[in-house]
Amino acid sequence: MRINNQGFTLIEFLVALIIIGMLAFVVSPNIINSLETRDLENSARNIMTTFQSAKFRAVKEKLNHRVCFDNSTGIWRFVVEREDTPGTWNEIPGVLGKTVSSKYNVTVNLPTPDLAVVFSPLGFVTNFDKDKNNILIQSDKLDKFSQPDQREVFVFAGGTFKYLKSESGG
Repeated sequence: MRINNQGFTLIEFLVALIIIGMLAFVVSPNIINSLETRDLENSARNIMTTFQSAKFRAVKEKLNHRVCFDNSTGIWRFVVEREDTPGTWNEIPGVLGKTVSSKYNVTVNLPTPDLAVVFSPLGFVTNFDKDKNNILIQSDKLDKFSQPDQREVFVFAGGTFKYLKSESGG
């Protein structure tokens, strides 16, 4: 007797489809959290890298450089500027400004009125204020899932930086 197997039955197909659906349902929040975490990390590290770049440019070019933050358009933008003459700051040609995604809550706690960190030709922060020296980025999505939802970049007088990952607990 010959049995002719030519494919799957409808029941076999539906069982396989249900298993795949359940796996997708279980795994997708982890994937979404992972993508959100990676994007939050990249946003904070992008700020820290920009600080480092401005510091190195100040030392190399022997001119004050600063990283200036602006939220006048509703999105946080930060640029590297050079002090070409005393009190005259200009964006560096060829260096594009960067932004932090509007999906994050951003708190810029830097000296006013410019919301900037100024690096001297020696690499020190000339406008250092121990009470105003950090940028905090927070993700509501990660907070909702009780994940570490905050990234904070600190700048110190000697031109060094500190990066912290934490959970707001809110």
